[in-house]
Amino acid sequence: MLEKALDKIAEQITALDEASLTQLRKKYLDRLFQFEPTKKWEKAVIIYFIINGVIAKNNLFNQHIVAGQQGETEKGLDDKGPKGGRGKLKVVK
Repeated sequence: MLEKALDKIAEQITALDEASLTQLRKKYLDRLFQFEPTKKWEKAVIIYFIINGVIAKNNLFNQHIVAGQQGETEKGLDDKGPKGGRGKLKVVK
């Protein structure tokens, strides 16, 4: 039941336009830093992280598309870290 609900939420979120979400990002970041022990504040925090999740998902998607077109090692996307994992993460603004 919970998994179905989350799947439905994800379906709706992936249909949203990233450009529109990006415009709302600052608004919800400001609300995040204006703490109030209310449901309104809690929702603002969730919305902010949903927006960031969509942006991060799109960045990962684009990286994979570029890697597939240029070959993974050409851009360094296939570099392995010291323990065989992916390379370092970088901050996306």
